[in-house]
Amino acid sequence: MAEEVKLFKTWSSRFGLRVVWALKLKGIEYEAIDEDLSNKSALLLQYNPVYKKVPVLVHNGKPVSESLVILEYIDETWNQNPILPEDPFERAKERFWAKFNDEKVKIFSFCMVFIQQTMGDILFLLMMQLLPTIWAIFTKEGKDREEAMAASVENLKFVEEELKGKKYFGGEKIGLADLVFGWLANLICVFEEVSGLKIVDERYPLLLAWMQEFYELPVIKDTWPPHDKMIIRYQAFYEKYHPAK
Repeated sequence: MAEEVKLFKTWSSRFGLRVVWALKLKGIEYEAIDEDLSNKSALLLQYNPVYKKVPVLVHNGKPVSESLVILEYIDETWNQNPILPEDPFERAKERFWAKFNDEKVKIFSFCMVFIQQTMGDILFLLMMQLLPTIWAIFTKEGKDREEAMAASVENLKFVEEELKGKKYFGGEKIGLADLVFGWLANLICVFEEVSGLKIVDERYPLLLAWMQEFYELPVIKDTWPPHDKMIIRYQAFYEKYHPAK
């Protein structure tokens, strides 16, 4: 019996993208269903009645929600090209912490303790600090933006350090950290184009190389949202936070 895999997502969701990448890395065929969150489908509400949000993976009629929970499910269901640690004890720890607590960081929501156990303390702290500081650069003005820029410089230095001697965050192949940090490879240039600010520059050659490498990977390249639509979307966000005076 052929497996049926469906993924409910939105066209621009970073959470949905990381699931798309995991499925493609595993070589799993799936049906993508893009939702309009202003008019959610009956199927989405049926498959995720509690949170009523994307992404939701439906495998042979059984729904799994929350992006990192989905990633763990994918890795356990299809063994090829593992994206999570193979050691049974490490996987058991991740399973425990994944269920322990969900935390939200600005525009991104995911299982932070789970990420800490999977990536290690350094990458966990980077994730906790990098996302809100970059979002603050995009949304703040004046002194608040200057402080966010200064904080981002320090955080990006740590990211640069973490990539020393490695092709990817996990080493020579893509792992969970690359999937979680993957938004940098696309969204940073959108932020920069809309705001007119340079966030990642020649001070971070390893990060720039990783962003280019990740962006151009055949399994990743065709999954990016249309650039022009992303510009329109984030231009609207920018104008909301920076109204004309």
